[in-house]
Parts: sequence; C-alpha cells; structure tokens
Amino acid sequence: MKLSSGSHLAYCTNVHRGNNWPETFDSLERYVLKVREKVCPDDSFAIGLRLGAEAARELADPKELLSFQRWLERMDCYVFTINGFPYGSFHGTRVKEEVYRPDWTSTERLDYTLLLFDLLEKLLPRGAEGSVSTLPGSFKEFIANQSTPKVLFQNLIACATRMEKIARAKSLDLHLGLEPEPLGLFETIPETLDFFDALREESKGMEELTPRIGVNYDCCHLAIEREDASVGLSALLDAGIRVSKLHLSSALSLEPTERNLRQLEDYVEEVYLHQVITSREGKVIERIKDLDVALEKAKDPNFSKGDEWRVHFHVPLHASPGEGLRDTRSHVLATLDWLSEHPKACAHLEMETYTWEVLPAKLRSDSVIEQVAREYQWTLEALGERGLDNRQRPESKK
Repeated sequence: MKLSSGSHLAYCTNVHRGNNWPETFDSLERYVLKVREKVCPDDSFAIGLRLGAEAARELADPKELLSFQRWLERMDCYVFTINGFPYGSFHGTRVKEEVYRPDWTSTERLDYTLLLFDLLEKLLPRGAEGSVSTLPGSFKEFIANQSTPKVLFQNLIACATRMEKIARAKSLDLHLGLEPEPLGLFETIPETLDFFDALREESKGMEELTPRIGVNYDCCHLAIEREDASVGLSALLDAGIRVSKLHLSSALSLEPTERNLRQLEDYVEEVYLHQVITSREGKVIERIKDLDVALEKAKDPNFSKGDEWRVHFHVPLHASPGEGLRDTRSHVLATLDWLSEHPKACAHLEMETYTWEVLPAKLRSDSVIEQVAREYQWTLEALGERGLDNRQRPESKK
C-alpha cells in the first residue's frame, strides 16, 4: 500500500511456499488476496514478491507475464519490490548456508538478478521506483581468509550497467539492495562501508553505481549485530550509499539463563540458518554459525555465555515470544524514528517474517493470514505515531 508519506509498504511473500511460478501464483491467490481483504480492502495493495530462479524464468514467458499483469490490474494490486536473495528452494527443505549459493562470484547470480529487473521493468508503470534485494555478496565461510574476489565486484558493476539500460526504457528508478546479514561477507555497518569503498574503487567512479547499488537494511540482522539504527543508517547516507529498502523484522533476544536456553531448544530446526551473537554489556563476544551449535557450546562450563544472546530467527512483529524470551522490536521502532526524520531517504518498506512454518507452535496459533494482518496493524500504528502514514485506515478484520 502507498502511505501518505509517499512510501510503499508490503509484506514479503517469502513467508509462503512457492518455488515455481504456478506455486508462487497460487500463494498470491490463496493468501495475499485474503491478507489484502483484511488490511487494505479499498486501496491498491502492494506486493513484496519473492521469485526464485525457476519461478522467474517461468514468469518471463510472455503469455504468463501478460496474464499476471492483467491479474494485478483486476485485483488492484501492484509489485514494487522483489526479494532476490534466495535463488532456489526456500521452504520444506534444508536451506541453511545454501541460501547464499550461487553468490555474486557467479554468473548465475548475476543473470538471475538481471532477469528480476527485466520482469520488474515490465510490471512497473513509467517513471516508477522498483527495487530488488539480494545477499551481501557472499558468505564469509565461502571466502575465508581471503580478500573479496575481484569477480564479485565485477559482477555487481555489470549488474549496475545493465540496470541503467533497463531503467531508461520507461524512465524508471531501479536499485539493488545488498543485505548485510550475520556471518555474511559484510554484516556490520563498518564492514558495509568498507565493502562499498572497495566496490567504488573497483568501479573507477562509475556514475550509475551510486543510484543503482545500495543497501537493504534488515532490522533483524542489524539488531543482532547490536548496531544503533540511527547511527548506522545515517552513516550509510553520509557515505553516499543508497538505502534501497527497509526490512521491518524482529529477532530473538534473551538472557542466557539455564531456563531460557532450554526454551531456546524449541527454535532449533533444520531449514534455516540461525546465527547467534553473544555479548556482554552490549559488546559482542562471539559469532556462532547456528543455534544448535551455540546451545552445544553453552553446555561447556568454560564457555563464556555473556549476558545476552541475539538469534537470527525472525519472530512476529506484533508478538514477543514471552516467558523470558524477548525480541528486538525496539530496533524496528528506532529505524522508523530515523525514517520520520529522513522521510525521503527510503521509499520501500517491507515486513519480512518468513519463518511461519518453523515457528514454535505457541507463536503460530493463528493462521499465517492472521499473523501477517496483525503485523500490518502493528506496523501501521507505528508508522502513524511517527507521522509516516496519517490516513485513517480500518482496523484489521478478524
């Protein structure tokens, strides 16, 4: 939906299954339209579309694309952003670190991302703004003890060059958001700044790089890294790095008591990677690849647990886990505070709680449609309190 501030808000459809286009489209009809009916029945509804490589290739068929365009018109929906982070399967099978493959050292990642921009160009009206989010180059484990491969920078530069040509046809403002994530090639704001410095050096001052390649700021990820939202986002702006999109998302947080660590066992699962960052008095102690590894480490009496753990497990925006487990919604609110002070800094907002299928039962007692509707209600209230959406909207329908 379009907010009174001029920004656009959607939820990312990566919460629903859909590896090929028929499955993806089925999720739009089965879930997205029902969410729309609850939260935005009378306005155009924005879709944050997740397209894997297989679905993107199938949608690129002219007949399929025309059919989808007509469906969007009939349903009064529109696509302004595409999640291009997961290349392949994202539900019901082991994803873990494979979500980073292929990375930006590969032509597969480049070609896939450019296909998403080709599709976005067809779906956007003339003069509109469109974004695609992607991984932070690679995963640290893939490039251990090495400098960033030159080919990674070259592929991003090639992407920016091609995006510029795609955008010209309809005077579009297209941009790619690289998403810092715990244990990604760059994960903190300082690492992000260093990466972009190196990218600019490699591009030799290419003018189209700055408007086309930016950062997808995921609140969950940066909260886990213990970043200050206002400081980090302002640092990106000061460095001339575009804030492509804001992912409004919340992580698990807890004091590592024996009771809380036992409860945390309910969050161990085999699909997604749940990086853990331990800290003491706000200072990072250790980064651990996955939750099961962290819990095993905690059994060692010599292991320094610190006084807080933050876990890469997206939890609903509207509901804290409770019973000693907390969340990082305060980082989301701080991000919106910053946006209210810099309302033109980013026009793309997307709620992203993709973990519905693997949440403990107590956190998914409602249907996924109800969960997303309640997240909209929470987010719209927070936006309204900050003057970012002043229109009166009906309460979410139960």
